Amino acid sequence: MAEAPRRPPALHAGRVLSTVRVSPHLIRVVLGGPGLADFSAGEYTDHYVKLQFPQPGVDYPEPFDLATIRAALPREQWPQTRTYTVRSWDPDARELAIDFVHHGDEGLAGPWAANAVPGDVVYFSGPGGAYSPDPEAAWHLFAGDESALPAIAAALEGLPAEAVALAFLEVADAAEELKLDAPRGAEIRWLHRGDRPIGEALAEAVIAAEFPAGQVHAFVHGEAHFVKELRGHLRQVRGIGREQLSISGYWRQGFDENGWQSSKRDWNTQIEQEQEQA
Repeated sequence: MAEAPRRPPALHAGRVLSTVRVSPHLIRVVLGGPGLADFSAGEYTDHYVKLQFPQPGVDYPEPFDLATIRAALPREQWPQTRTYTVRSWDPDARELAIDFVHHGDEGLAGPWAANAVPGDVVYFSGPGGAYSPDPEAAWHLFAGDESALPAIAAALEGLPAEAVALAFLEVADAAEELKLDAPRGAEIRWLHRGDRPIGEALAEAVIAAEFPAGQVHAFVHGEAHFVKELRGHLRQVRGIGREQLSISGYWRQGFDENGWQSSKRDWNTQIEQEQEQA
């Protein structure tokens, strides 16, 4: 018997309440409104949502529903999906904050955030997520580029006051550094990329670092190439077990989200094979 096609996830309708540029290239959009009545987050610090951006010039059925859209329209007219981390969720005010990296007209979601005004509506599904800092760990390692900054910031905020942590954050330059709420035992090291390839300075710093004693719980996310390098280092050189790692390439330079997601499984399989042979 043929398996029934999987129904697309239900969508929430977030209404833009405000936008603020928290650094030269980072825009925070706060969403609210009655469309978030059934939304909830908070179990994980890496919660993410999948935003749906309509294709220009396409008339979509009302109400905006992915199952109806996919049944009525050819694939090339379906909305484009972009995945973003939940920066914060206020369950009392029912307000959701998402941070967007913005580099001019480059990309899809960044320009949308730069032009968003109160009252605009964006549809999204979720949240997903799987990571939160292990309270039993002796210390915590965080490493990421701008794409991982919201999740790392949320994780640092969620650590107990006595926690020990070492966080490596790569950004373009000093102007992109943010003030983060972290326990006194957390050391935050900002790496400035400048003209270097994405993740190169970050990987070098992590590889050269002296780690605290005891069992670590690590969160390493960002551009796929440096994540691959650090995965090998942490597993093979540092001897960190799989169960102690949350590690993933959020994105890959030269690919949009659709292209990266379609090739990500093969990329990860290749990594696993290389590590088994090492």
